[in-house]
Amino acid sequence: MLNYTQILDIAGNLIYLVLGLSALAGIFLVILLLIRVKQKRFSNLEAEQDFITAIREYLTNRDLEGLTSYCDQPSLWDKAAPQLVMTAIADPQPPQRMRQVLSEKFEREILADIEYRSQWVSTIVKSAPMLGLLGTVIGMINAFAKIATMKQTGMDPTVLASDISFALFTTAMGLSVAIPLVIAGAAINIRVGKLQDSVQQSIGDFLATWESLLKQQESRS
Repeated sequence: MLNYTQILDIAGNLIYLVLGLSALAGIFLVILLLIRVKQKRFSNLEAEQDFITAIREYLTNRDLEGLTSYCDQPSLWDKAAPQLVMTAIADPQPPQRMRQVLSEKFEREILADIEYRSQWVSTIVKSAPMLGLLGTVIGMINAFAKIATMKQTGMDPTVLASDISFALFTTAMGLSVAIPLVIAGAAINIRVGKLQDSVQQSIGDFLATWESLLKQQESRS
């Protein structure tokens, strides 16, 4: 039957395993998030400006079919702004209502997925140091347990070094997992902010042009 020190040894090894899996999961999620945000953004400011110019021209010419075809081309399939423009064209509404619908769609179908995955990264960031601290506690318990029996067993004090080393190493390992993910999370948040700014710029210009055309149509009628 296992005594409590053997159980703690097994728990310590499990902490190494869980920390390793946490690190792999964090890296995997960060890569997925970076790819996701990159897919939804334009590659550069010039591409974004070209898109804005194109939708202005199509709207000015009242060519909604042409604008739909333009937004539906393969190079724009994954971009957030063209998707939202296609949604607006498919179900035309007053500008204020359309702004609300597009904002809700952007938050629900794009930002919500990114935020959901980001929460898992945050969970790993918070959990890794706690797991490392748990390993520290286990290592110190083992060390003090051996100190308590040292006189009876005649144990060499140097044997304690392995338990103390384990205690310190798990803390360092937990921090080593958390710190890079904190930096990666900040980088993701910056990219998400730029994505939001880009979408607001493109959709804002689209809605302004759309509203202007509606006013012109009303004044003519």
